[in-house]
Amino acid sequence: MTRVTFIGAGSVVFTRQLLADLLGFDDLGPLDLRLHDIDSARLAVAEGTARQVAERFGKHVDVTATLDRRQALDGADFVIDMVQIGGIDATKKDLEIPERYGLHQTIGDTTGVGGVFRALRTFPFLTALTADMREVCPDAVFLNYTNPMAMNIWWTSVVAPEITALGLCHSVYWTAHDLADLVGVPVDETHYRAAGVNHQSWLLEWSHEGRDLYPLLREKIRQDPELERRVRVEIFRRVGYYPTETSEHSSEYTDWFLRDPAQIERFRLQPLEYVGISEENVAEFHSAQEALATGAPLQLEEGAAEYAPQVIHSLVTGTERTIHANVVNRGLIDNLPQGAVVEVPTIVGPAGIAPQAVGALPVQCAAINRSYVSVNELTIEAARTGDPRLIRQAVLVDPNASSSLTPEKIWELCNDLVTAHGDLLPEPLREILPAGAL
Repeated sequence: MTRVTFIGAGSVVFTRQLLADLLGFDDLGPLDLRLHDIDSARLAVAEGTARQVAERFGKHVDVTATLDRRQALDGADFVIDMVQIGGIDATKKDLEIPERYGLHQTIGDTTGVGGVFRALRTFPFLTALTADMREVCPDAVFLNYTNPMAMNIWWTSVVAPEITALGLCHSVYWTAHDLADLVGVPVDETHYRAAGVNHQSWLLEWSHEGRDLYPLLREKIRQDPELERRVRVEIFRRVGYYPTETSEHSSEYTDWFLRDPAQIERFRLQPLEYVGISEENVAEFHSAQEALATGAPLQLEEGAAEYAPQVIHSLVTGTERTIHANVVNRGLIDNLPQGAVVEVPTIVGPAGIAPQAVGALPVQCAAINRSYVSVNELTIEAARTGDPRLIRQAVLVDPNASSSLTPEKIWELCNDLVTAHGDLLPEPLREILPAGAL
């Protein structure tokens, strides 16, 4: 029996969809599902969700819901992480406090000031989680969905290098599907490979029956002026390769968009967008809670095809498939720093997990990625060394932040965020640093 542990199972929509995808495999065999959350109300909804989904699929699943993390982890074959440390309140602080300084973010969960502080809140949790895993399920495969993806997998490699860890994100998958729809080609007939860093990978190969699809995409863009108002299309125009995350995310990773009100309007961007998305997620939790209480069926998304169920299926059944995963760069991308976390095609199957080397990225793509990686590296070093100056320096090298704020304002902003997040941050990093101090 395959034992799968969901950490942060109170993320009810995600729990629902991952389980539906798992149960969609007829050859996976018996499933032992362990659900863990620190919120008893959310855990109860997760348990009810799991039981309803299993019943609807007509399959028996052993379901255990527990507030005890070590009990949930004990003997696990796979551990899926989908936590949000600090919840919606911390997310709002990550977005709303910088906004008061004039630093706009749309999502704020990957890099930049929002990603830095989300990472620093999450690292202590990852340290504790992987310590438990080493004791009660040392051979488990760790499948992370929690953002900031690249920084979290990088930190895991620092504190628990012996744990097999994959960072999983659906951005490459959905980019390939959406672009195939746009150019009118069945996605199953296309070949695509992407590489770079999470939320900023590049579609390096994209073809149909041996024909490069990029010329067709360029023609579609020329025919529709509204497509030119997409951030990703603008990046594609300037860089030559299509980025693999939404325009909302992508707008935050350079200094090209959010510092300029005219650009915000032109590219139809909405600063603080993730505040509304987070509030919708809370409403969805309450909707699921009500549905379970009344016996109403929960809504299941068709064709979600998340990577975690595919990885589990491939490793359990020996079915080989290729996904795109976030892993430590050990000779995978030549012109990004070794030891950083990169996103590359990854084969999973009877031989285990095999990230694929892609050589060097196009130089312009690597140049853009390096700013992102530098923010990650400084954040990792801040947590590793306990040096609070490195938090400010991480934000200082972020293109969006440095294009919007002076260094002095970045120091003041970081002081406000350190105060706001308080004991969610590692203790050495809670120090307030005067903006003008040497």
